[in-house]
Amino acid sequence: MHAETDARLSRHARAWILVLALVLLGGGATAYTLRAASGRQAGATGTPVAGFTLDGGRPGALHFRDTATGRVARLDPSASGGRVAGGPACDRFHAAGPTALCLVRRPGVPARSYALVLDDRLRETRRIALPGIPSRARVSASGRMLSWTMFATGDSYARSSFSTRTSILDLRTGYLVKNIEQIPLTLDGRRYHAPDVNYWGVSFAADDNRFYATVSTDGRTHLVEGDMANWSARTLRENVECPSLSPDGTRLAFKKRVSEGPREPWRLYVYDLRSGREHPVAERRGIDDQALWTDPETLAYGYGGAVWSVPADGTGAPRQLARGASSPALPR
Repeated sequence: MHAETDARLSRHARAWILVLALVLLGGGATAYTLRAASGRQAGATGTPVAGFTLDGGRPGALHFRDTATGRVARLDPSASGGRVAGGPACDRFHAAGPTALCLVRRPGVPARSYALVLDDRLRETRRIALPGIPSRARVSASGRMLSWTMFATGDSYARSSFSTRTSILDLRTGYLVKNIEQIPLTLDGRRYHAPDVNYWGVSFAADDNRFYATVSTDGRTHLVEGDMANWSARTLRENVECPSLSPDGTRLAFKKRVSEGPREPWRLYVYDLRSGREHPVAERRGIDDQALWTDPETLAYGYGGAVWSVPADGTGAPRQLARGASSPALPR
């Protein structure tokens, strides 16, 4: 009798030991899975590779988002393939002075993102949670002023139904304007209020006070000049989107709507702020990007999954700078 009881107890003990082992193994597997997922997420966000910094390449090296890896890369003629992709992972990227701005979309619904402020070693110094989908990113020449535009609804400027939210961050004061729709707007000489006002595509002047942007309302787009110190904005002219101020502050590159159809509705133009004259550049394809001035006479922009350049004066022809690339930036 005692032998049978002992045998039953032994069988029960072995069964419980087996169950406990499975639980522990399962817990370990779960913990491993969570760690692995966390590692994949960290890898997707991507800390920069050691030595990959804004000034780590040759002076004036073009930086951009590498499509294959999602990481920030730079042109480097000495590297394999002429480029190095060692920066953080971003959906939109821009950099100037000692500062970089990286917009990262987070998984899930509704759409959410982060704005990551990075130093010259591409280390994160500030993280801001944002609603929406990354659209535009800009850093002033000094690296002090940052701006980004998010699609709140819709995901294309070619669509009639979209809404944007544009923010400005002053790194010197730490002050964040979450939505510049709050700024008092003067349109055609009169104070203007409307529920359909949208801003996007900010470009800062050298004084870190003035800025240019697009405002859309009542089915029209306008070029806006803003003043941070006076907290005001006024329209200058119609049919200007995603302005980009030249290094000397005299010209704006912008995309101009030339067709109401959804297929390549824009052309890339340059506007002289002093004379009021404008001209198209030699790029005849529909450019949906905020152009970058790589020098006083040349523009860079994304098109068709590559970064291109073209002379700003309307001469010459487009030239491909980097395949599988977007978000060109030229840290200075």
